[in-house]
Amino acid sequence: MVRRFKRAVKYRRGSRTHGWGRVGQHRKSGGSGGKGMVGFHKHKWSLVMKYGESGTGWPFYGKHGFKQPLPISIQWRPINVGTLSEIIREMKQSGKAVEEGGRYVVNLLDLGYNKLLGGGSIDIPVIVYTPVASRLAVEKIEKAGGEVRILSAIHR
Repeated sequence: MVRRFKRAVKYRRGSRTHGWGRVGQHRKSGGSGGKGMVGFHKHKWSLVMKYGESGTGWPFYGKHGFKQPLPISIQWRPINVGTLSEIIREMKQSGKAVEEGGRYVVNLLDLGYNKLLGGGSIDIPVIVYTPVASRLAVEKIEKAGGEVRILSAIHR
């Protein structure tokens, strides 16, 4: 079991240093050679050799991983099927929804979305134009009598 205090603390109450010598020793980060990772390339090098993988110094030194630059990374703006159903109802009430053959036509890019996900439920037959759609979303829309049409290019 871990003890909160050493046994000797009881007997050292009243002494200024509790057996650590001159004033200020065994306080703060000076006694450990610096805070955090300070000194890992100098006086704490033995820790790097002991705990780094195969003596390479990892994870202490070097670059790790890769961050995609913004120009080539896609900023996903997803929408769930349930939310899409609510939006279509609002568009239908305001008269902005376009109807084609008994089904409402929705272009997600015009609404500001570029991915269709399968959360929620839909009972309105719709034709959805989207760059990307999940399998579950496609199944739910087809079950409601609609269709998902995938656009060829992914728009950012």
